[in-house]
Order: sequence, then structure tokens, then C-alpha cells
Amino acid sequence: MEHTDQKSLYYLEKAPVSKAIMHMVIPMMLSFIAASIYNITDAFFIGKLDNTAMMAAVTLVLPFSVFLMALGSLFGVGAGTYISRLLGEGNAEGVKKVSAVNFWSSMLTGVIFMAICLPLLGPLLQILGARGDTLLYTRDYIMMFIIGAPVVIANFSLGESVRAEGASTAAMTGMLVGILINIILNPIFIFSLNMGIRGSALASVIGNVISVGWFIYYLQQKSTVQSVSIKDFKPSKEIYTNIFKIGISAFMLDGFMVITCLLFNNFAAFYGDNVIAGLGISQRIVQIADFISMSFSMGAVPLIAFAYSARNYERLMEIIKTTTRYMVGITMGLTVILFVLKAQVIGVFSIDTEVIVIGQIILVAQLCSTIFAGLSALFTSIFQAFGKGVQSTVMSVFRGIIFIPVLILGNMFFAVNGVIWANTISEAFTCIVGLILFLNIWKNCLRKTQWVTISETTF
Repeated sequence: MEHTDQKSLYYLEKAPVSKAIMHMVIPMMLSFIAASIYNITDAFFIGKLDNTAMMAAVTLVLPFSVFLMALGSLFGVGAGTYISRLLGEGNAEGVKKVSAVNFWSSMLTGVIFMAICLPLLGPLLQILGARGDTLLYTRDYIMMFIIGAPVVIANFSLGESVRAEGASTAAMTGMLVGILINIILNPIFIFSLNMGIRGSALASVIGNVISVGWFIYYLQQKSTVQSVSIKDFKPSKEIYTNIFKIGISAFMLDGFMVITCLLFNNFAAFYGDNVIAGLGISQRIVQIADFISMSFSMGAVPLIAFAYSARNYERLMEIIKTTTRYMVGITMGLTVILFVLKAQVIGVFSIDTEVIVIGQIILVAQLCSTIFAGLSALFTSIFQAFGKGVQSTVMSVFRGIIFIPVLILGNMFFAVNGVIWANTISEAFTCIVGLILFLNIWKNCLRKTQWVTISETTF
């Protein structure tokens, strides 16, 4: 372990649990909140154009953006948890190889993805549900993201890689600089240069470029355990197996989110642009609560993975318990605040009375799902940190599959209200499945903790 960065490893290995959790979670929370502010600002600027079809187009593109995130998670989450476990084992040389494979593989995947999407843009727009007035706006927005796919994917994967070594502040910095560029460029491109919705997308891509540049600088110049150098790019069956066995669950989780968004958008489209616009506004608002729960579930992964690989089961159990308490308490508090102020926050983004009314209903449903979604994400993160590919994949698959019948039946029996509440019901079912899977693993950890205690007492 002498070749590793002891300052970062201090938080992974020795820091008091509450201090370690906050060290990992707060920078991620600030990054997510900044991202949420950006999304809200983005919707605010586009809303000022007073074009409901344009606002609906931004919502329709969400599944595409999520799919890019899924490709980044395939490599980033898989490599990140693997890196943390290797650090727990003291394998510094393996860490360099895995981080290099993560970067170059994600960039190559982005190039391939761009080459596939460009000639299939027309069918892709139809799949996204773009019709009538929204078609042209959706095309303008998505084109920028197709061209920028390599850096968008690499941004997600590199952020996870940096965080895996305990460098949460560096990961936050990389994300924040990109978001700041987004916020600055948005009004310039949309209004000053009259680029409209295309300008918003271009600002996002440029922000991703800046973030990737920062992550490359950190991994090459600051990190003592990772690398993105081509000389360290030595792919092997062992590396890809360990990346994909966990990364595939993250990919499927985000991938099913794409399917969920597509079904949601297409079912909502039957009820008009007002419903789609209300959905888009509500999604941006509820992201504040979602991002906080995600900060805990994702931020704790390196701590959990390191403690698990180092076989420090007492610390492992304390990390999981403390993370759960903090996540549930903060998320619930914020959810209550947003519920009380739902009319006011929806009214900030639209003056359309119908959008405001339906937006409040959608926001209430999504706020109710936040605690279930947060716990489900935490269970999944624990499985990923343990290297439990089966359990994490089961969570990802179930979360996506259960939504389909719930949405269809909800639409059939309760019309638009059934569509709106489908996500909340499916998240509740997923949370129950996650709890059952987690309790089985938790019992094993308890037994191992008792065995370690007995061994230490005996010897």
C-alpha cells in the first residue's frame, strides 16, 4: 500500500465513520444540487421563450440523455467499485490499469454510439415520441448530444473513477466547473446568439468537455494511484469481467430508466403537451430531493467497497447504518418542504394554468416516490460495492420490469392519474425486493463480525 495516496485512503480506511461519510457525500451533494440548479435554470431560460412545445421537447430528450449516462455508468460504476476493492486489497498496479481501461473504453464507446445514431436520427426521434410542433425542437437538441457523446460518456465514467479513490472534492470540482460553464453559456447561446433550444444543448456539451479536461488533469497530474495514459491501457478479460459484472447492473438501471421515460412520455403525450411540460418541470424540481438521496447512496460506495474488501466488517456495518439514517432524515425533510410549496415552485416555470395544475399533481406523486427510490438506490449501491453482480442486476431489472404493467394498468383504470402515480408504486415494490435481498447479505455480515470478534478474543 506504500504507493497509494494516504491522504485519500485515510477517509476510506481510518477516519471516523460520520466524518468519512460527510467527506464523500457533501461534495457529491453539492455537485448534484448544482446540477439540479442548472437543470432548473435551463428550464427557466427555455420557459422564458414562452414556447410549450420547446419545453416539451426538452422533456422528450431526457431518455436519450439518461442512456448516455447509462453508458458512462457501465464503465464508471463498474470500474469505480473495482478500483475501491483493489485499493482495499492493496493492489495499486491493478488500479492504474483499470482506470486507464475505464477512460479509453468509455471514449471509444462514445465514438461508436455517435456513428450509429447519426444515420438513424429520424427513427430515433419517433421512438422518443417527438411529433408535430415538438419534432424540430427535439431534433435540434438531440443532435448536439449525439456529436458530444464521447465526452458526455467519459464525463460520467471519469467522475466515478476519481471518487473511487476517496478524492470526493476533486470529483466535485470536475463536475462543478462543467456546470458553471453550462449556466454561463446558456443565456448567451439561447438569447444573445438566438440559438434557442440548440444553444442550451451546446452549452451542456461544452460543459462536459471542460469537466473531462479537469478529470484527465487530475488523474494524470494529481492522483498517485490512477492513470489515463495510453501506456496503462492494457485491457484483459479479468478487468472487463470485474467492470461489467457490476457495471451492467448500473447500465441496466439507467437503461430501464430510459424505457421508463419513453413509456412515460408516450403515455403522457396522449393527454397533451401540458402534461409533458408539467412532467418536465416537476422532474427538475424533485431532482433536488433525488440528488440528495443519490449523494448518500453513491457517495458511500467507495467506503463500503474498501471496508468490505479489507474485511473490516464492524466498520462496514457502521457505515451502512449511519448512511441510511442521514439519507432518510434529510430526504424526508426536503420532501415535506417541497410539498408545502408545490404551487409556488411550479408557478415559477410556467404561467400556463393547466400546466401549473397538472404539474402539482405530478410533483406530489414524484415526491412520494423519493424515499422509496433513495432506499432502492442504497440497496443497489451496497450490492455493487460488495461485487454482488446478481443482486445488483436483479434490482435493476425488477425496477424496470415492474413499471411496465403498473403503467399500463394505471392508464387503463385511472387514465392520466394512473400514469402519474405509476412510478411511485413501482418504486415501492422495488424497495421491498431490495430490502429482502439486503437482509440476506446483512445476516452474513453479522456472522462474519461475530467470527472476527471471537477470533480476536481467542488469539
